[in-house]
Amino acid sequence: MTAQRHAQPMSAGRNALGLAAATALAERHRIRWWEALPWIAGIAVFFLFPNYLAFGTQVLIMILFALSLDLVLGYAGIITLGHAAFFGAGAYTVGMLAQHWGWNEPLSGLVAAAAVAGAIGLASGYVLLRTHGLTLLMLTLCTMALLEEAANMGAAYTGGFDGMPGLNFKPLLGRYAFDLLYFRSQYLYVLAVLFGCFLVVRALVHSPFGQSLTGIRENVLRMHAVGAPVRARLVIAYAISAALAGVAGALFTQSNAYVNLSVLGLDRAAGVLIVLILGGYGRLYGAFVGAIAYMVLEHTLAKAYPTGWQLGVGLTLMAVALYAGNGILGLAAALRRRIRAGRGR
Repeated sequence: MTAQRHAQPMSAGRNALGLAAATALAERHRIRWWEALPWIAGIAVFFLFPNYLAFGTQVLIMILFALSLDLVLGYAGIITLGHAAFFGAGAYTVGMLAQHWGWNEPLSGLVAAAAVAGAIGLASGYVLLRTHGLTLLMLTLCTMALLEEAANMGAAYTGGFDGMPGLNFKPLLGRYAFDLLYFRSQYLYVLAVLFGCFLVVRALVHSPFGQSLTGIRENVLRMHAVGAPVRARLVIAYAISAALAGVAGALFTQSNAYVNLSVLGLDRAAGVLIVLILGGYGRLYGAFVGAIAYMVLEHTLAKAYPTGWQLGVGLTLMAVALYAGNGILGLAAALRRRIRAGRGR
């Protein structure tokens, strides 16, 4: 009888914990009111800052690129330094289609870029994700370097070092022509594509598949023990991330009407990694905060001190890495916890 009395409270406690965990997981899917703020701000920029839409378009492209990296780095724990390989694959796909085959319809170009970049991600991920740690880091970097050299040597198709300037694309939906002077059409186009891709990523990370990626990141041995197909899920996540990066690269080419080897360079790969470090990885909105912070900081410092702006970016990055935890959003979360703890006392 005594044992049964002790077992009943323990069973009730486990049930309560299970119910709380299930409630927390269900709450993750719920859309909160503040999630509309970035999109309201994006629309407001179109009306309030018409002279900065070219810069705003590049910020939106960087957000999508960082979001694609966050899927594998922040959620799956795959450390990569060569994500620009997929950005460049998408950029060159739409560029070559428009230049050599006359396929310059923007939306179908995005689909083609996503398919090519996703295929490269699937093939490379199947091989590279057999490794981990420093080996994986170096192999991803080598993959990017190989694609960059292939683009350089295939000058007949890619333009080589000079790239492909002066590309022409059809008007969006047959009505809205690309505006290379004020970037009105490009800005709204990129914002709409970013919104659609964000919804896909948000649904993915809150799905059982996304939760399994988090489990792999936290404890891969435990996921193996429960029978989860760890490597298959990592490869799939890597391919999806590559496809999203390819879309970002395609948007870069379409909005700027050119593509060159810079889309496959180490600067671009390092830049998107800095964005996630600044904003916070594994948080969805870290890509938004980090991209805005990084590109505004870069633009301001380059304007004030053209020959040494990298020093300011480096010092800022060091300060964030040392004192902000998981980026700006990590610092905000820590401050919020302290405020709540102070109120509780």
